[in-house]
Amino acid sequence: MSSGTENADTTDDSGSDSGGGHCSTADSDGEVAEEIAIISFGRKMDTAEEIKAELGDRYEAIDIIEYHGDVFEEHWGEYDCFIGLMASGIAMRKTAHLLDDKWEDPAICVVDEELTWAIPITGGHHGANQVAQDLATMGAVPAMTTASEAAGKQGVESRAKAMDTHVVNGDSTVKTNLAVLDENLGPVARLEGPKAVLVGDDVTVLKRNTDDGCVIGTGSVSGASKESFITAWEEALERTDYDFDDVEFVGTATRKEDEEGLLEAAQELDLGVVAFDKETLLEHEGPTPSKSKELIGWPGVSEASAIAGGAEQELVLEKIGYENEVTVAIGR
Repeated sequence: MSSGTENADTTDDSGSDSGGGHCSTADSDGEVAEEIAIISFGRKMDTAEEIKAELGDRYEAIDIIEYHGDVFEEHWGEYDCFIGLMASGIAMRKTAHLLDDKWEDPAICVVDEELTWAIPITGGHHGANQVAQDLATMGAVPAMTTASEAAGKQGVESRAKAMDTHVVNGDSTVKTNLAVLDENLGPVARLEGPKAVLVGDDVTVLKRNTDDGCVIGTGSVSGASKESFITAWEEALERTDYDFDDVEFVGTATRKEDEEGLLEAAQELDLGVVAFDKETLLEHEGPTPSKSKELIGWPGVSEASAIAGGAEQELVLEKIGYENEVTVAIGR
């Protein structure tokens, strides 16, 4: 799966789904795809094999199935997402009568034989956008038409995936995604239980997929390399009882969310990136003094984002530096 970037105000933001879905992640209700079927004409099998070889380690399973007239109907419900190696019209005509519920239907992404375009046609927020972004690593242009992504914003489903959470009440995302488009979603409050909460239909509720993971908080100088980020994160984790399998996401500041090296490192390690705003980081400032607060008013990014992102909002490892390029703290 490819990584996403989330602009977070407090910690858990919004994502998507209600019941059902075929995603293999427990209770994830279909925001991500784990089991993929590539539907291909016989003459395009070489390309199908290339896709499987490139994306195979990002998913739990990728099967290649040769196209025939009833292939989608025969395998409907067995996979989270179909990659149709075919014209979009074929995929639409052969699946239109099967579509029933956006929360439970498998996602569909079509791609041409030359891997020029990857086009999500159904289930954009439930796996198809994710697959299109992964196909982009093979040169395809992801032609995403979901409103938030088309506007250059990240929908709540993508945010949920970035933070390794899932949406409890999927119908709410209609209104919260409109708020994303209007840039007024507002801050997200963390609620720790035991507690009973009453919410309206314009409140999206997220639940963490894991209860005992950690968060990598990271800052850097501009232009830090992918290799520097990865090495810095490795060295930090080695000082704790955690490893990369335990990392829920990487936290940073909104002013660092477009750092190419950071995003490339997160994508290589299949980690989401959560970008916290200045006010949130100031509320969760860490113990290590930072020159950036004196110079530009921002607290130390690595410790503050590790604290803000952690379920317990506490540090496991205070800030360490790597080669004067990357700083890292670990939170939980």
